[in-house]
Amino acid sequence: MTRRKIQIKKIDNFAKRKVTFSKRRRGLFKKAHELSTLCDAEIAIVVFSDTGKLFEYSSTSMGQVIERRNLQSERIDRLDLIPSPELQLESSTYAILRKEISEKTQELRQLKGEEIRGIDFEELKHLEKSLQGGLSRVMETKKELFLKEINTLKRKDELFLKEINTLKRKGAELMEENQQLKQQMENFPHVVQAVVAQQGRPSESTTQVRSSANPPEGYNSSDISLTLGLPFPD
Repeated sequence: MTRRKIQIKKIDNFAKRKVTFSKRRRGLFKKAHELSTLCDAEIAIVVFSDTGKLFEYSSTSMGQVIERRNLQSERIDRLDLIPSPELQLESSTYAILRKEISEKTQELRQLKGEEIRGIDFEELKHLEKSLQGGLSRVMETKKELFLKEINTLKRKDELFLKEINTLKRKGAELMEENQQLKQQMENFPHVVQAVVAQQGRPSESTTQVRSSANPPEGYNSSDISLTLGLPFPD
């Protein structure tokens, strides 16, 4: 038979509540005694009933356990008040950084010409020297950038001139080629007339062929005409 699970809530019946308190208190003290015996633990339990009656259990001495507990609490409180070395280092580093930020901010404002009424003559001289040094560095950087831009423009100008010369050379070559073609076209009719005149003039071999006797049987005069460049006979 399984045990019925009891709902944990306040018992309204006074008699039942008193009986339950007595049983549970004895069970609690028994468990505390077992824990102290098994684990060599120092245990103290203080219980007040609903009527205000005190019940207590201690494995050694109630006063000794309470005193030990108070000493432990005071020690913990002192440790909480004393920061750890890591926390102290972080706090010190934060203070140093905060001071440096404040000084640099003030110096930057003075370089801008702000908040300089309260400083003395020596500080003004130091501030002037800092401004001159900063202005000199700015001018040097500006000069370097200006020279760099000039060199870049010079290189671009050289490349542009080189491209122009290349285009001029190619243009001259094209003009020369056009002139040669024009000359060839002008000489072409004379060449054609010379070729035609040469083809129309009878040569010595042609005269000899025409003045010879009758050709042998099967002879084709077109072969000789083709060879000598003569017109076909009718």
